[in-house]
Amino acid sequence: MTFGKTVGIICFLISLYIVWKIRQVLLLAFSAIVLATAINRIVKILHKQGMKRGVAVGISMFFILLVLGGFISIIVPPVVDQWQELSEQLPMGFEQLKTWYLGLQDIIPNQIFGNLQSPERLIEQIPVQGFGLFNNVFSFFSTSLGFTLNVILVIAITIMLVSDPTPYRRNFILIFPAFYRPRVNEILNECEHNLVGSLIGLLFNMTVITLLSGVGLWILGVRLALVNALLAGFLTFIPNIGPTISVIPPALLALMDAPWKALAVIGLYIAIQQIESNILTPLVMKHEVSLLPAITLLSQVIFTIFFGTLGLLLAIPLVAVLKVWFQEMLVKDVMNQYQ
Repeated sequence: MTFGKTVGIICFLISLYIVWKIRQVLLLAFSAIVLATAINRIVKILHKQGMKRGVAVGISMFFILLVLGGFISIIVPPVVDQWQELSEQLPMGFEQLKTWYLGLQDIIPNQIFGNLQSPERLIEQIPVQGFGLFNNVFSFFSTSLGFTLNVILVIAITIMLVSDPTPYRRNFILIFPAFYRPRVNEILNECEHNLVGSLIGLLFNMTVITLLSGVGLWILGVRLALVNALLAGFLTFIPNIGPTISVIPPALLALMDAPWKALAVIGLYIAIQQIESNILTPLVMKHEVSLLPAITLLSQVIFTIFFGTLGLLLAIPLVAVLKVWFQEMLVKDVMNQYQ
């Protein structure tokens, strides 16, 4: 091996190490890129109406802040109260689940439970594992100082990108060879199209699921319907894992009233997920990049292991972008050339 190759390999390994050490910062930067891409679509629409870009950026940011401020002032206070009450009542729900299971053992012959290993211990561990899962999912938000600094960083980068995205895009394209730069520009346009479309569809799904969950829980008479509905809508952002987590709190609260009500809640959430999978998602994302369910789940697990909670939240946008690059660059421009 020549000296030049040795130096090149060492530099490559050092670069990988640096990227690994700053992976959280890179994920925050990607979060800002996703937000800036969505906001830039609004800016482009206003710019086409004759507004100057600076004015369009200001109006877009003001509108977004106005909507967020209104949402926080109206929704957050009751949600905080209900969340505190939910955290107090969930342990009682787990105790009710244990009592219900022990009563079921007295009714059903013991042979049915013979192959189950220590089911009582399993139920006793549910609160610990459940709260541990919630703590892991929301640990990104638990440290107020770290969360505040992360939010400020993301907002600052987002504003910088939206204000004038052209230099950043141009410098990124310069990384590639001159003959391939027009093609990179096309791939970036495709990534932008898919990101914006996916975000719009996701926000639509989150809104509809929040409304359906809230109405359904209210009809069933489940306590804390508002916070549980918002939780179901928010966790829609995390496919596969999110809907499974969101059904646990309302089902336990319903179980404290009656077993049939808990089953009704589970049935309600299954029906809502069927509506999302078979109606909403095909309707709003039929023209966007589609991800195979197994790839989606594996990407969530892998990104969570390597990058933590932020990796879980950004798994779908990351995979959507990576899939576009894989299809356009590797498949179309390289592999399809060999026939």
